[in-house]
Amino acid sequence: MFIQTEPTPNPDVMKFLPGRDVAPAGAREFRDINEATASPLAESLFELEGVAGVFFGMDYVAVTRTAHGPGWSEMKPPILAAIMDAFTSGQPLLRDAASDDASHAEDDSEIVAEIKSLLDTRIRPAVAQDGGDILFDAFDEATGVLSLRMRGACSGCPSSSATLKQGVEQMMRHYVPEVTRVEQVI
Repeated sequence: MFIQTEPTPNPDVMKFLPGRDVAPAGAREFRDINEATASPLAESLFELEGVAGVFFGMDYVAVTRTAHGPGWSEMKPPILAAIMDAFTSGQPLLRDAASDDASHAEDDSEIVAEIKSLLDTRIRPAVAQDGGDILFDAFDEATGVLSLRMRGACSGCPSSSATLKQGVEQMMRHYVPEVTRVEQVI
């Protein structure tokens, strides 16, 4: 098994591409060791020095390092070993089959359904290329404020504010005129 690595716009996040599906049923984020107990792979990654977060994308694992921990040159070998062990062992990615991915609720308003569709078809695939994800949180129809949640490499990325304002907000306002502003939920 050959695992490629790819930097992301966030210098504290590295993408690991095992050349196979990782989370085809939906992205999954683990922000600490307690959340990681849902996944044997995430749990083993959090046991490594310097790991601060794990994100499973459709075909990659994004690992966030601590700000003052070891560098990528020291962290890559044990991360690669943990990912390889997990995939060659045949154990499931998750201990439960649940995904924390956003879904389309049947009671969504027409505007919210349009926003979620635009997120899923145009924005999330682009953000996934950088090792992250973006999820719908809320839309206030009275003010036009759309709240979104950044995950993976996008969470805490220095350029995430620019991505939201110059990319996502402009696209949303163009296709969904009811959106007046986009804000990040932390």
